[in-house]
Amino acid sequence: MPHARNRNPSPIPEGTWDTGLKEMNETWKGAIACLGVAVFFVMTIGIIYWQVVDQPNKNWILRGTFSGLIWERRTQSLVIQTLDEDKTFVEIDVGNVGSPDTEVPFVRNLCWLNKTEFCYTWESVAEVKISLDVSGETECYGMSWTPASCHVVLKDCFSMNNVSWYGGGSVRGQSWPINQQNSSMQPFVISDLRDAPSGYGSALERYFLGSSGVAVLLSPDIPVQLGLESRQQFCLQTLPGMERLPLQYSVCVARHVKAVHQEAASQLSQQSRELPNMRTLWLPFWNFLASVDSGVKVERELRTFSNRLRRHHLSEGVISLSEHSTTLLADMDHDYLTGRKRGLSKRQTRDLGLVKLLNISITLTPFQSIHTAQFHSSLARGGGGEQYWLSLPSGPQGQLVPVLSQWGGHFCVKLNLTSPAGVGWFLDRVGALQDLVAMEYVLLEGAVAAPPEGPGPLRPLGGERYIGLLADVAARMGESAIMTAGTRTSHKPVFVRMPALQSEWGPLGLRGLIPSLLHHTLLGYNFLLPDAVGGSLSGDMVTDEELFIRWLEVAAFLPVLSFHTPPWVYGEEQVLNLTRSYISLHQDLVVPLIEKYSEEWLLTRHPIYRPMWWLNPNDPATFTIDDQFLIGDEVLVAPVVERGAMQRDIYLPDGGFQWQDSRSAEVFDGGTLLQDYPVALDQVAVFSRRS
Repeated sequence: MPHARNRNPSPIPEGTWDTGLKEMNETWKGAIACLGVAVFFVMTIGIIYWQVVDQPNKNWILRGTFSGLIWERRTQSLVIQTLDEDKTFVEIDVGNVGSPDTEVPFVRNLCWLNKTEFCYTWESVAEVKISLDVSGETECYGMSWTPASCHVVLKDCFSMNNVSWYGGGSVRGQSWPINQQNSSMQPFVISDLRDAPSGYGSALERYFLGSSGVAVLLSPDIPVQLGLESRQQFCLQTLPGMERLPLQYSVCVARHVKAVHQEAASQLSQQSRELPNMRTLWLPFWNFLASVDSGVKVERELRTFSNRLRRHHLSEGVISLSEHSTTLLADMDHDYLTGRKRGLSKRQTRDLGLVKLLNISITLTPFQSIHTAQFHSSLARGGGGEQYWLSLPSGPQGQLVPVLSQWGGHFCVKLNLTSPAGVGWFLDRVGALQDLVAMEYVLLEGAVAAPPEGPGPLRPLGGERYIGLLADVAARMGESAIMTAGTRTSHKPVFVRMPALQSEWGPLGLRGLIPSLLHHTLLGYNFLLPDAVGGSLSGDMVTDEELFIRWLEVAAFLPVLSFHTPPWVYGEEQVLNLTRSYISLHQDLVVPLIEKYSEEWLLTRHPIYRPMWWLNPNDPATFTIDDQFLIGDEVLVAPVVERGAMQRDIYLPDGGFQWQDSRSAEVFDGGTLLQDYPVALDQVAVFSRRS
């Protein structure tokens, strides 16, 4: 048998080799496992470090041609800056939604195919969509937040840091800019400041302007709340309720504050504009203050007041009757319940033939007391009054019943401005009163917004819609109407009365007059009836003679002169002479300027009364000046508004031109601060621009 060949020439036994291989495999497996754990640990630490420490704080969301929108992760803010980041237009804190401990994940764009949109769904909280629109030298970012449920409250806050803000709604103690104002979170609608002194009144627009060149325009028809925290921020917030109300607004930016305002103004009011009755500018208004209880006594006191005005050579003007006096006169002749007298002129049908040199202004409201014959007559004609008054269904059959509200301390019903019958009845009443007293002006009080969250049948009149409808009625009266509030109505041919002020030197009185003027005109309301000289909120005579004179000096440069305290009550010829002098100055200098710049307003929407930054919008020194104003581009007015002061500081804006003192003819360069400039008690510092 042949010898068998050895197949393993190695001297190492076969069994020993197999054991060693197994031992080496186990060693490598352990090393690899340890290495994997180490790599995983390092990656985890790296991810955590990137998220917490090294992740960029800023993420660019959208980019325009000169600006961009940035998400700041740590502050949970949206920031609009120039692309080179050398200028910040606005910072918006959006971290107030949902749980304050939850970070808003603004890093992933669900609309990534569209370079001008950003979308994200924040699970269980809200959806956000941001769009970029570039138009010329203005770039606008449209913001739309939609809550995931009706329980989510949306809130965005705009920082006041390094930005002076203007606009919004009128308030008691108006400031310019609004950075110093405080207001609790409340519906952003017009209210009567006499009944709700902490609310918003008079001129209100869903528009805010920042000195950095930013404008915020709110969606016009979505209810919203507004709150202001002095020197910190103002906040927009959705209303609580059963509906998922969105929070929508646009943020526009431009190279400076004037440029962005001009763009925003064109978006605010795109309707054609009409001038009101410009003759109103020439005539001073005299409040009729007699406390009487019958129409006969009103007539007698009117005769006395008219004679006194003539005796003091102040007869050319308008006697303004309160709602109470108007009602007493109307009750002397009830023909207006069934219609006008026909076939006779105003003067022939006038029962009050006592005022021959003065015009008459009456006061009406859309409210009607339930104790008047007019209300009961409307019930008989309207089958319950639903054709005339705001009504709601009541009872099992849903019969319409007028809604009760309060006005002037009485239970009233409110005119249904969506009903042709109701509007026709009101206009017939105005016409009948014209036949009775031959008035030239009608002051419409009671222009307050209906609750935006009202019952279903009243919802079409909620928010500012009722005021808009009342302005439509005022425009149908011809050139005679004066409104007490304006919102989205700056294009209509009516005057707007500014809020009543207290008879004091502080921001609730004289100090707040110029900020209120600038606020109204910035929002487009140039044709104004300011509060009476000395203030009329209390209804009492002004006893401070110095306050009366300094107020008169400001009022002479406003659109209309109005008086509550007759100048003869001071018993001094000096006050009467000053009153006559400033009435003449108003008619000779101011009215022609207003007429000139009203034509410019028709073409360009530029305000007639302008803030100091209008001539040099890049000068930060002009952003907070609240005691000077411009009439057009050529006249600067700097009155004294501090008690006992006979001098004041005056800043003359720069722009490549000079300013000449209208009293001394002295010329100063633009950009000059005149310190302690002398202004005597009977004087106003007025400067004219020179090339």
